[in-house]
Amino acid sequence: MQTLQQLKNGELKGIKRLKLSEELTEFPLEILELADTLEILDLSHNRLQTLPCELSRLHKLKIAFFSNNLFTTVPTVFRNCENLYMLGFKANQIEVFEEDILPLSISWLILTDNKIKTLPYSMGKLEKLQKCALAGNKIETIPCSMASCVNLELLRLSANDLIEIPTWLLKLPKLSWLAFSGNPCAVKSSAHLECVAYESLAIDRLLGEGASGEIYKANAPTLECDVALKLFKGAVTSDGYAKDEMQAYMATGEHPNLIKVLAKIEEKEHLGLLLELIPSTYINLGFPPDFDTCTRDTFKPHQKLTLGEVKTIASAIASAAQHLHARGLMHGDLYAHNILVDTTAHAYLGDFGAASFYEDNNNLYEKVEVRAFGCLLEDMLSLCDEKEDVGYSKLSVLVDKCMDKEVVKRPCFSEMDL
Repeated sequence: MQTLQQLKNGELKGIKRLKLSEELTEFPLEILELADTLEILDLSHNRLQTLPCELSRLHKLKIAFFSNNLFTTVPTVFRNCENLYMLGFKANQIEVFEEDILPLSISWLILTDNKIKTLPYSMGKLEKLQKCALAGNKIETIPCSMASCVNLELLRLSANDLIEIPTWLLKLPKLSWLAFSGNPCAVKSSAHLECVAYESLAIDRLLGEGASGEIYKANAPTLECDVALKLFKGAVTSDGYAKDEMQAYMATGEHPNLIKVLAKIEEKEHLGLLLELIPSTYINLGFPPDFDTCTRDTFKPHQKLTLGEVKTIASAIASAAQHLHARGLMHGDLYAHNILVDTTAHAYLGDFGAASFYEDNNNLYEKVEVRAFGCLLEDMLSLCDEKEDVGYSKLSVLVDKCMDKEVVKRPCFSEMDL
């Protein structure tokens, strides 16, 4: 992170990335002097309410973040930023989103945790839009113009006021990762689970942290075993509400490729789940997408999988997904970074932060998720060198079927030949 003083002193000339967080109440105009080089601008965690119209002079700007500020409207100054493909205004106070204010270059839009009621009809013009995070607003309907967003792959709609998920949305040719829990249209779960008191647990150490909470190793005397304790942060994340995630976990049931849910904590100060403790030999299959991949996972340099490992993992995840959809539960985040594997290629599908309950719509919800599985399978095959094997060709054909642009033509998980 740089400082405002460095900027004013001219010490940052020629930089491509600028991050300032100093309780700013005004946009520092010295930033405009970086117009010939600046590609990434992060002014999150300030107190900004407006941006100058001259911002469009940043002609090389590709990514701009203004999260955790005080904006009440999406600024209109980006229209002429023709290279801008990622824009974030998470956790502001935005109520107004006007028509035709975004450049058509936008592929990644983040407006999580605001107060937006209405999306502009012009959203349909964003044909390059791939990833759109709208959770935690007050949105009542999705404009039908977005049927033209043919490249939209990931959409977060949780914690809004939607009364329906339109069928045309489920038929978008590339939609793969969808979350809509915490809306009036979402089906409510009646799953129940034993409660334990937080104070009864012996907390050992932190195992990991995600968008919705932290995971600790703990001992639960009432269960007579060590457990993984997931404590929720409680705030709205890009995926939705913590209680909706809890309900999804509680409804998963038992499956060899799902981590068993043992009990819950539901107290004023603590909200959490006790999960089966997985051996430390399990590691994440992949890593989340980055700025370059947008919607696709990333992997370790030189990471490899054998064809046998690809088939084993793919079969496990397809089986787990079939189990979930039989319960009317869409995972919503079917990715390699949410899969744990060991050296035998045994896999667990985890992280239900984006999961949503639904009523059957001619298998359309499932077939949206089938495309996510196709992306996963394609990513795993890219790590495999056995491309001449007939089994590789067979899985490649399945990838094509799972990613068919006509959603209704995709196979259900139960119909896959793995």
